[in-house]
Amino acid sequence: MKFLSKVVSTFFGIGFIPFAPGTLTSMGIVLLYKYYLYRLSWPLYALILILLFFIGVYASTKYSTALNKKDPRKIVIDEALGQLLVLFRMSNAWFPVLSCFVLFRVFDIAKPFPIKKIEALPTGWGIMLDDVVAAVYAGVIVNLYLLLK
Repeated sequence: MKFLSKVVSTFFGIGFIPFAPGTLTSMGIVLLYKYYLYRLSWPLYALILILLFFIGVYASTKYSTALNKKDPRKIVIDEALGQLLVLFRMSNAWFPVLSCFVLFRVFDIAKPFPIKKIEALPTGWGIMLDDVVAAVYAGVIVNLYLLLK
């Protein structure tokens, strides 16, 4: 089970890349979305989001506990979930997809209120939920822009 938690929480090893593993994970998700995932029905996509969240909480709790670190850089399942969430029901055109990517990374890295506080939640809950809130912030901005343009 420890090996599986390691594989899942590092998003199949992307977390072991020494340079910007969270950003690389988000980029990978953007490409998957742009060329494939946007075609999924919204109920299936939503189910994937829900499953990924709970699997991510469990796996990141196990792996961060094994490493004895609160939120190690190697754990990037949260970036995968956050990027998927901000892209939910988005067009696959480059402008909205790249806007979602940039804004999600900005909010995930800057951690404006209350993201920093949410990150302090115990174990996998804090690891996963701070990226969910960053995705919501980014999604609101991108959708407002697209609505008002």
